[in-house]
Amino acid sequence: MATADPMPAPAPSERPVVRALPRKHQRMKAGHPWLYSNEIEMTAALKALPAGCIVDIVNAGGEPLGSAMFNARSLVAARAIARAPGVALDRQLIEARLRAALALRDRIVGVPHYRLVHAEADGLPGLIVDRFDDVVVVQANTAGMQRAEEAVLDAIEAVLAPRVVVLRNDSPVRTLEGLDLGVRLVKGALDGPIALVENGVRFLADPSVGQKTGWFFDQRDNRAAVAAVARDARVLDVFAYTGGFGVTAAVNGAREVTFVDRSDAALALAEQSAGLNGVADRCRFVRAAAFTEMELLKANGTVFDVVVVDPPAFVKSRKDLAAGSRGYVKVTRMAADLVAPGGFLFTASCSHNVGAELFADLVRKGLETAGRSGRILRSAGAGPDHPVHPFLPESAYLKGQLLQLD
Repeated sequence: MATADPMPAPAPSERPVVRALPRKHQRMKAGHPWLYSNEIEMTAALKALPAGCIVDIVNAGGEPLGSAMFNARSLVAARAIARAPGVALDRQLIEARLRAALALRDRIVGVPHYRLVHAEADGLPGLIVDRFDDVVVVQANTAGMQRAEEAVLDAIEAVLAPRVVVLRNDSPVRTLEGLDLGVRLVKGALDGPIALVENGVRFLADPSVGQKTGWFFDQRDNRAAVAAVARDARVLDVFAYTGGFGVTAAVNGAREVTFVDRSDAALALAEQSAGLNGVADRCRFVRAAAFTEMELLKANGTVFDVVVVDPPAFVKSRKDLAAGSRGYVKVTRMAADLVAPGGFLFTASCSHNVGAELFADLVRKGLETAGRSGRILRSAGAGPDHPVHPFLPESAYLKGQLLQLD
């Protein structure tokens, strides 16, 4: 699969050296994979390096810290690929880490539908690979992975030999690295939505359009937890997207499920997935803005046994924190208003700038505003196919709470 800009690996003697400022190397020496631009002796020569090139990192005294991809344009200027100098980001390294990631996912998930590579946690900074059996969707969110694109695609071919490969390089985070946005089919052909299996339930997703890679594998375990309390229940799935929570609940015995989303295309896939699983007769699909529909349901006195609110990120950057925090309080309050006494509420945040402690506090405030209380049954993040680097806890972006309300 030919792609642009292959990245030759320089010999260590030819490789640029990035020097950390005095006392700014301790985190990386301990195992953290990043150096920020204000932790580096940023010379004119470093600023002139091509974005994403591979460098050796040393401390202020010249002691080696490892090999990293480097981008002077990014706040996260250096991202480690190895704790030894002279290591190349080549097909051999990428293939070895892909095989390790594959072995882990096959052990913990058991079906070939999962996040195969989750960036730094799998030793491939900025690389996302989602697998839908023989269809693979790739995102390169760092300049280093963009430069290594040919090696990445060759490694994927060697490890998986997929029928279809889609490059979904349309994530806004790429702009922080100075990268262009776009979607490209680099192998095979797609003639419509593709099938996937999650928690024994069949779904349809379209990896060429829609949000992220076409599906949110990160909520797999949370969907199963919600389904476990949904038997014989009336369920409301708000921000339903392609129906992951609601269809799983219906398959697991929910009496009826109402899906709310503003996207016709997403709801159409949810409806098709309900049909695939023989539960369409218990499902109702409402195209509407989430807050507007929840207000209408409250005005009509409608309540549900289970309410799910899984909104898009309200806090996309730190400047959005105050307004986004108010959004999480509001959505929790509005959802709690629709939960019958003794019923269940699942609420989530995928904003990485909202930590777990803050999210829990915002949920409490939302319940207080609604005049509700109860008990937390589950506090969880993404599934284990979205591992967290042990020295990069901020990458634990997903938070979810399942509560029973009095």
